[in-house]
Amino acid sequence: MDICDLGDIRLHWRQDGDPAGAPVVFANSLGTDLRLWDKVIPLLPQGYRYIRYDMRGHGLSDCPPGPYAMGALVRDAERLLDALSVKACVFVGLSIGGMIAQGLAVKRLDLVRAMVISNTAAKIGTAEMWQARISAARAGGLEALAEPVMERWFSRRFRQEAELAGWRNMLTRTPLEGYVGCCAAIAGTDFYTPTSGLTLPTLAIAGSEDGSTPADLVRETADLIRGAEFHLIRGAGHLPCVEAPDAFAARVTQFLERVGHMQGGGCGHDHHPHHGHHH
Repeated sequence: MDICDLGDIRLHWRQDGDPAGAPVVFANSLGTDLRLWDKVIPLLPQGYRYIRYDMRGHGLSDCPPGPYAMGALVRDAERLLDALSVKACVFVGLSIGGMIAQGLAVKRLDLVRAMVISNTAAKIGTAEMWQARISAARAGGLEALAEPVMERWFSRRFRQEAELAGWRNMLTRTPLEGYVGCCAAIAGTDFYTPTSGLTLPTLAIAGSEDGSTPADLVRETADLIRGAEFHLIRGAGHLPCVEAPDAFAARVTQFLERVGHMQGGGCGHDHHPHHGHHH
């Protein structure tokens, strides 16, 4: 197990792929951990350095007392990448992870050369909505939120699957303080202005059945970023990397290959003949 001690917080992270490859970093959503990406990582191209971590208050990372500020979540990611000697990564963030991606790109363009923002937005919900969520969680625990959250996260089809139990358990076993701490971070975030100044290569992914960040909200955020690509995964909810890992990985692979060409160094296999299909 890899734990990175940043002084005031210790973050759990893991690495897959080629340690010498071009870095691709993944940030999880509210109420999940780095296992969110388990089905996608094996489907992505070899030759990259895949780094995942548990955001504060989640998984095996420390859970300091909340509320958290979005700036602290962005700084956690920034310091982790600095500690791991990561430069110019492709940052993949889902939901609150996608907000971290936007904040990090605004703050440290040397760290983020391209990003995939999935099922996220420059602003998610209202402060009042998040305050109500925090109050409900404090009153009844995450168990009290589990059913409505599962309905927002997953398509009706997926909610019949045995696997749903695992995601429900992951949510309800998230530390309460970590969950409400991150709710506060989302409640305080409006990235419309900073995100509208971004010009880095961006792929925005949405799910047609997403009850948390509907596709139109994701598309609106993509429209803020000059040259961003938008991709809708049909039949999937808030976590398409879970419900439709093949479709998710295929689209991310295409994006990696495109930005790999732009970088110059790429990932060492830019010239395979089958890499020409998307030009």
